[in-house]
Amino acid sequence: MTQTDFGYQSVGEAEKAARVAGVFSSVAGKYDLMNDLMSGGLHRLWKAFAVAIAGVRKGERVLDVAAGSGDLAIEFSKAAGQNGEVWLTDINGAMLERGRDRLLDRGRALPAVQCDAERLPFREGYFDCVSVAFGLRNMTRKDSALAEMQRVLKPGGRLVVLEFSRIWPPLAKLYDWYSFNVLPWLGKKVADDETAYRYLAESIRMHPDQERLKGMLERAGLEDVEYFNLAAGVVALHRGYKY
Repeated sequence: MTQTDFGYQSVGEAEKAARVAGVFSSVAGKYDLMNDLMSGGLHRLWKAFAVAIAGVRKGERVLDVAAGSGDLAIEFSKAAGQNGEVWLTDINGAMLERGRDRLLDRGRALPAVQCDAERLPFREGYFDCVSVAFGLRNMTRKDSALAEMQRVLKPGGRLVVLEFSRIWPPLAKLYDWYSFNVLPWLGKKVADDETAYRYLAESIRMHPDQERLKGMLERAGLEDVEYFNLAAGVVALHRGYKY
């Protein structure tokens, strides 16, 4: 059986998918609150920047992969307007339901599909923009997922990837202390799941850094790939185009 990483552990690919599903099913109810607490609200600015960089226009078709609680999809739907389409997908049913319900609460009934990002159920060249925010690092075969996102893009379409990355080295020790002490403590106190947030800290360290992820997007067939460091590299936003 092919091995992959689950945090710092090496596990079978099927086991990783099951474990990741368990993590997000456990924390779905507290997901948004934990994001605010962990980032001091900065995640909202990072997502707003991703939406701005995506540049969605009226009438465009947008796919938000690993849509979670729907933060990006809400903004994309405003930008695409009534003649546009915004689809949500997530492999985790609990997270997808949360995102769908939040959108409905805001008067936005968007199509939501539970599926694996490595096997997207959409035809080739359908979307003007595909986004994935804080979901890529949890995917078992990241190269396969990126290739699928590239496949469903129209020529001229763009992929936007918002993800944790490598912090500016002088801040690394402080960031490590925060990640491996404060995050699990918050997870235990707020979400009643210390293990899930320890996995979060580990998964960030195992995820490709800015340059490696840029190379992965290029190998997936995207061009003019660039990235923007946010919060001293705690998070990076990558954008590439399909020509």
